[in-house]
Amino acid sequence: MALRLAFMGTPDFAVPTLAELLAQGHDIACVYSQPPRPKGRGMALESSPVHQFAQKAGLPVRHPVSLKGEAEQAEFAALDLDAAVVVAYGLLLPRPILEAPRLGCFNLHASLLPRWRGAAPIQRAVMAGDEETGVMVMQMEQGLDTGPVLMAERVKIGRKTSGELTAELSRLGADLMVRALGALERGAVTPQRQAEGGATYAKKIDKSEARIFWSATAQEIDRQIRGFSPMPGAWTEGSLKGPERIKVLLAEPAAGSGPPGHVLEAGDSLVVACGEGALRLTRIQRAGGTVQDAEAFLRGYPLKRGSSFL
Repeated sequence: MALRLAFMGTPDFAVPTLAELLAQGHDIACVYSQPPRPKGRGMALESSPVHQFAQKAGLPVRHPVSLKGEAEQAEFAALDLDAAVVVAYGLLLPRPILEAPRLGCFNLHASLLPRWRGAAPIQRAVMAGDEETGVMVMQMEQGLDTGPVLMAERVKIGRKTSGELTAELSRLGADLMVRALGALERGAVTPQRQAEGGATYAKKIDKSEARIFWSATAQEIDRQIRGFSPMPGAWTEGSLKGPERIKVLLAEPAAGSGPPGHVLEAGDSLVVACGEGALRLTRIQRAGGTVQDAEAFLRGYPLKRGSSFL
């Protein structure tokens, strides 16, 4: 049965869910997204990926700065919704918004709640070395990601980057949300309260966290690299012709040891010593350049054994 919905989301991660809801015939009364932001060298205003998709689909879009005002809340209530679907929207929903739809507001969250509540669950799971993560459809309440869960899907993390996991969970979550709404409408699912213990907070990513300190273990740095790939990209400084920021987007464990940051191999591959163990850097990007494999990088940046990253 088609439901009358509001969709509330902002980044690329949210687009597949909106697309799947449309494909399944649901009535999207309105799309809410973050306001256009200045972007690029010219700082021209650019609409969010969800906003752009919605416009192409001919859907009405609203982008209020806040939902705390009575006027915004009245406009939302006037939509006469069955439910609201929220995917990485970026604004807190006050009680009048949460209570307006007939069935409630439902959030797609990219973690296995109560682990990694908050803004950056995928990156934090990778950097913490979690073995698995997933997506959950949660009925929203006023607490931060504390609401009861309708459905969940799990995936193994392995050696995936946060970018790879984001794409996988985005696709998986779109299907999960459609199934959860259908089951909810049929009365075939009962939201389950989250576990009392094990809650962790996935704080927003700060770019200062992306700098590589080679005194850390190879395992820790490998997780950092995968957690920040592709954005914002873990980085180090080379000193071939003065300090230069170099991003490392992919690496793998390698044999060897030496002073932290010292180059152990610089031929067909690039191996760097860590505080414990070593890493082979496989995808690298110089400032302003394209992403390269190690061999191509070394042709333009001819490091030698014994040189070092800072």
